[in-house]
This record gives sequence, C-alpha cells and structure tokens, in this order.
Amino acid sequence: MFHKVVVAVDGSASSLRALDKAVQLQQLLPDAEIYLICVYKHHSLFEATLSIGRPAEMDIPDKVLSEYAREVVNHAKEHARQLGASKVRGFVKSGRPSRIIVNFAREKEADLIVVGTRGTHSDKEGMLLGSVSHRVTSAAKCPVLVV
Repeated sequence: MFHKVVVAVDGSASSLRALDKAVQLQQLLPDAEIYLICVYKHHSLFEATLSIGRPAEMDIPDKVLSEYAREVVNHAKEHARQLGASKVRGFVKSGRPSRIIVNFAREKEADLIVVGTRGTHSDKEGMLLGSVSHRVTSAAKCPVLVV
C-alpha cells in the first residue's frame, strides 16, 4: 500500500506527532521507507543586507538555517528509531516549504506525505510557516495525512 512515506519535519511538536504516525504506519507495513524532509527558507543577499546585524560572510543566514535544519532532521531520525522505525532517511532542502515538499515527494515517487497541522511560527526557528499543510494537500499528487 504505502512503500515510500515523506514526512515533513520542522522541530515543532506537530511535526513530531506526524512522524509518530508515520512510524506507526511503517510498523504495519515493514517494507515502507520513511523520508524525512526539513525545508528552510532561503535568504537572499538582499535580505541579508537588510538585517540589523550584518554578518561577516553573506552566506551565514543560509548556513545557519541549513545547519539547524540538519539538526532537526537528525533529531527526527533518532526519534523515529527510538519508536522502532527501521528505514529512515533524512534530507534538507531550501525554498518554499510546500512546493519543495510536494516536488520532493514526486521525485521520490512517494505513496504518502505526512505533515503536521501547524509548524513553528518563528522566522528564526520555523521551517514550515503559514498554511503549508493546506498548500501541500492542494498540490500533492499522492495522499496526504495531516496530523
């Protein structure tokens, strides 16, 4: 039924609940793989020049967000393994979260996308902002489970 499950994570409690459901599904379908994806918003050089504290290197905003996203994915992988998940892979991407999640699922030929109802709300900490789950459900070509 479901062989490839994409789970969007951003470090929020909602995304971890979504991951919990994906792991429960995997336990029912032992051949299923879980693909974790954390999407961070790319900061342009223009946005960086408008910041109050100008970084020494112009790529720092993206670098910091990328590193944070990697930490989120690693934490989610560990969480999934503690719950008994067997096949879990993690990915970090930049861009508009809803678009990236849908495109990633299409590239991976996913059978299901699992997302939380709401992500974190801080620009510094949040990866999935706004009504991402709504946009994903509207654009996805596969079923979407909103937890």
